[in-house]
Amino acid sequence: RNWNLGQKDRKERESIFEREEEGNTCKTQKTSWLQDCVLSLSPTNDLMVIARGQKAVFLVPKWKYSDKGKEEMQFAVGWSGSLNVEEGERVTSALCIPLASQKRSSTGRPDWTCIVVGFTSGYVRFYTENGVLLLAQLLNEDPVLQLKCRTYEIPRHPGVTEQNEELSILYPVAIVTIDGFSLFQSLRACRNQVAKAAASGNENIQPPPLAYKKWGLQDIDTIIDHASIGIMTLSPFDQMKTASNIGGFNAAIKNSPPAMSQYITVGSNPFTGFFYALEGSTQPLLSHVALAVASKLTSALFNAASGWLGWKSKHEEEAVQKQKPKVEPATPLAVRFGLPDSRRHGESICLSPCNTLAAVTDDFGRVILLDVARGIAIRMWKGYRDAQIGWIQIVEDLHERVPEKADFSPFGNTQGPSRVAQFLVIYAPRRGILEVWSTQQGPRVGAFNVGKHCRLLYPGYKIMGLNNVTSQSWQPQTYQICLVDPVSGSVKTVNLESIDEGLLQFCANKLKLLHLYESVSQLNSLDFHSDTPFSDNALLEKYKEEKTRTATVRFSDDKDGVLPVKTFLEYLEYEKDVINIKKISEEEYVALGSFFFWKCLHGESSTEDMCHTLESAGLSPQLLLSLLLSVWLSKEKDILDKPQSVCCLHTMLSLLSKMKVAIDETWDSQSVSPWWQQMRTACIQSENNGAALLSAHVGHSVAAQISNNMTEKTVSGWGGGAPVLGEAGSVPVRVAKWIFKQDFSPEVLKLANKERDAENPDEPKEDLLHLAYKQFPCSLELDVLHAHCCWEYVVQWNKDPEVRFSSIEHLKHILNAHVQNGIALMMWNTFLVKRFSAATFAAGANRVPFYKQDVGMSDTAMTSFLGSCLDLLQTLMEADVSRDEMQAPVLDTEDAWLTVEGPISIVELALEQKHVHYPLVEHHSVLCSVLYAVMRFALKTVKPLSLFDSKGKNAFFKDLTSIQLLPSGEMDPNFISVRQQAQHSVVKDKESSEEAPSAPFGKDQDWPVLAVDLAHHLQVSEDVIRRHYVGELYNYGVDHLGEEVMAPVLHDREVLASQLLVLTGQRLAHALLHTQTREGMELLARLPPTLCTWLKAMNPQDLQNTEVPIATTAKLVNKVIELLPENHGQYSLALHLIEAVEAISTPSL
Repeated sequence: RNWNLGQKDRKERESIFEREEEGNTCKTQKTSWLQDCVLSLSPTNDLMVIARGQKAVFLVPKWKYSDKGKEEMQFAVGWSGSLNVEEGERVTSALCIPLASQKRSSTGRPDWTCIVVGFTSGYVRFYTENGVLLLAQLLNEDPVLQLKCRTYEIPRHPGVTEQNEELSILYPVAIVTIDGFSLFQSLRACRNQVAKAAASGNENIQPPPLAYKKWGLQDIDTIIDHASIGIMTLSPFDQMKTASNIGGFNAAIKNSPPAMSQYITVGSNPFTGFFYALEGSTQPLLSHVALAVASKLTSALFNAASGWLGWKSKHEEEAVQKQKPKVEPATPLAVRFGLPDSRRHGESICLSPCNTLAAVTDDFGRVILLDVARGIAIRMWKGYRDAQIGWIQIVEDLHERVPEKADFSPFGNTQGPSRVAQFLVIYAPRRGILEVWSTQQGPRVGAFNVGKHCRLLYPGYKIMGLNNVTSQSWQPQTYQICLVDPVSGSVKTVNLESIDEGLLQFCANKLKLLHLYESVSQLNSLDFHSDTPFSDNALLEKYKEEKTRTATVRFSDDKDGVLPVKTFLEYLEYEKDVINIKKISEEEYVALGSFFFWKCLHGESSTEDMCHTLESAGLSPQLLLSLLLSVWLSKEKDILDKPQSVCCLHTMLSLLSKMKVAIDETWDSQSVSPWWQQMRTACIQSENNGAALLSAHVGHSVAAQISNNMTEKTVSGWGGGAPVLGEAGSVPVRVAKWIFKQDFSPEVLKLANKERDAENPDEPKEDLLHLAYKQFPCSLELDVLHAHCCWEYVVQWNKDPEVRFSSIEHLKHILNAHVQNGIALMMWNTFLVKRFSAATFAAGANRVPFYKQDVGMSDTAMTSFLGSCLDLLQTLMEADVSRDEMQAPVLDTEDAWLTVEGPISIVELALEQKHVHYPLVEHHSVLCSVLYAVMRFALKTVKPLSLFDSKGKNAFFKDLTSIQLLPSGEMDPNFISVRQQAQHSVVKDKESSEEAPSAPFGKDQDWPVLAVDLAHHLQVSEDVIRRHYVGELYNYGVDHLGEEVMAPVLHDREVLASQLLVLTGQRLAHALLHTQTREGMELLARLPPTLCTWLKAMNPQDLQNTEVPIATTAKLVNKVIELLPENHGQYSLALHLIEAVEAISTPSL
């Protein structure tokens, strides 16, 4: 149904709001103005409110003639004006609530409609259709965020809690619920007061007070929307679980579960919050209805256009405004639980008509379906940014119910309650589409193209003032959901008939799939009888029994060919007499194929009957061939154990090939038949070579038989003679995949390539490799095989970066530098550089070691990855140097592949790669070394990119074969200082990790060499790094390693001696001053005053190891004297230290 917004009234309505934005002529704003408005439509379609800022328009339906002369229902302006009373307040929410008539002879139409408006000032005001203010309430001083209403509904089942009517008001940190009966009585009294005041001018009847509850919501950051679920009672189990969670295992439990009011909020932290307020825990608050304006009703009613409550003098008005009503404090209510998602922010929530489900929208463009009772998310729709949601409920007509024979269920007769179907309506404004979805796991049953600037209106309530008696005699004409289109100026409702038709078609399609499932199951059963009929009702009953049966766990050793009916229906879809397979995983695809063909392949089911059944159901031959091959190629072990299955495959393939549209008789004889090409491609791509070879021979045999009756062109897919399983270059690909599965080391490949030794036979797997080498000496040449292994390993690593990166090991075993260079460059460009750059920027943002969110890898895997990148870059530089000294290899191929075409091999691609720019590769290697150190030692203070100037940064992550402008000449001293500090951090953290008992060895032992090499590239003095490393070794008490590293220090040996002299003083100061022994104090008194003063100035706290033997320290002092010349200023101090060390080491001390 459509209602139009009349042109004249549309212009008047738009002009009211556009006066505030004069000069705004943008077309987008003219069509999207409705999105900025507060909009409400009465569920009885008799009143619409549009408000923005301080202004509002009340629209009422009237019969008018359209521009085409046709009489139609149009919404016309009934009242317009400003609603604000307080200065600066704006409208935030509005509701149009129809109120039931108290007359016994009511026709079902509401008596009148009340407009409820919330403001930023916290006020909630109630108006008549004519804009007359009935009453105003200030229940909280925060802005009103949302108004929602619940009206009476007859409980559908016995035992279901009867819900009271209420008006809920959401504030930023509170919810106020006004009792519906109290509100209904107050509104009637206020409206009667208006009528009587209009007649007499001064009659004043005080209406009853409003009963409300006010809850202060706690433990939640922000609240955007809410849903008041109503009163609910926990089951005994849930009661015990809740009591245990809150009060522990000693919590007391009442005999009967308490009744609670449930509220759900959406916002942030938690994204969705669940609140439960015990009934009777707090008494309802009573608010005196603000009807102090009775004396001015007379003047208000006779005021021509204002619609307000008359006017007082300026001083009287100010006095009234200053006397704000008392605001009662809220009762604290903590969140019981929620859906914690710190990144997700809820935007709206919409409760289903049955109060069992709720739909939530968020800022990620998701629509999430919640189970209200269990408090969990049960479904999610993606790709619905800025979505607007609502519900449609279809109730069964009991008179149309057809009872089934022998059906004693409550739904099998007309005496049971009406069944209902709930549909979620989603309006996606960015796509301009309105969708209707069946819940909870149902499909989309309707879709409508609408405008992109519409508003979806779902009241969620009906008429207020009914009860369990009056509601049965009333048949109110209310809509459930509608769409307001500002472009066409129309109000549209969703056609339930089209949804029913879509749902009926959906059920009919599912029923056809059930028939297919039953047919296949009977064919696969041992007691199959072809004349056994099964009706629709029997199928549905059988399906219902299986659905209600307790779910069982299916283990890996279950029988093949068994598929639950629920799973079967989830895999397939039926549309226009054709069955297609949904997007499912490879394992699920094999399971479906096994259900169809496994018994046939073992001779346990009729192949002819199965093919006829599947073809009649609407499955295409191409789809059946794909399913058959998926089963055959994935069950290699079972197939090889049962040779008779080859005959069954031959029969099955023959029957499929004879189906219509399987082999096109008009196909060009000079090209390959698509039917056989499909089978050939599946065999080539399979990793199970035995099953693939068998199926290829069977396919070739079937093709040869068909060619006798048709033409030679059908065999062209197999090349006319024996089947050629594979393409040129496919052998090393398959062998590389097999090597990856076996996880052979590169050395095994080299050993297997050598001649056999009779005295030392190989392992069986190595023997298989040797046989493959003999059969394909060219295709499996060592460099070619290593190259394919490199590629296979890196492809598999890219799927799961947490596994060990083994490609580098095979890369290093490639002997020809041309192949090695090309493979390394392809690996870098295809798989590594993207993750490497992500790791660099993450380290620059100080997110070490938390790399999981940045590059999809754990910190352990990232460390290994960076080490492999460093190896690859160094291998690439070595290959670039070596390739000038050797020629590119000549790739040979076996004679069997000369007439077979195929894609270009990985080795050929590698040889086509350009020369790398050595300085650019070296530049990346330096960055990789720094990143490796940062990640290995968790150096959070080192930002790798800060070590390079603008030229260096710009050159990163560019094509390694390109010429880039790199840093040259003298470096800025500031960069040198930063680099030196970074180098010191690497050396220091390396030393600390080496002293740890569990520190790993191997590659870490090369860190000092790497640090010195980095110093050369970073223009940092190598001697500075070595001196720092020596000092750190002595600082950690590893004096013997310090002596070894000290030898290469060529310059400034006096500086090193001075550093070690201070360290010696720190050791002696700890031994003499911090042990506080009598002998130590006596020795300290005998020392020269100069030495004693110097020792007291030392700080032993800088020492990383204070338990170094005094004999070891004596050796250190002697080493210092060797490094210091006699004319050095500290030489005499060193001599005094020798005497002190000797005195400490004497037995008397």
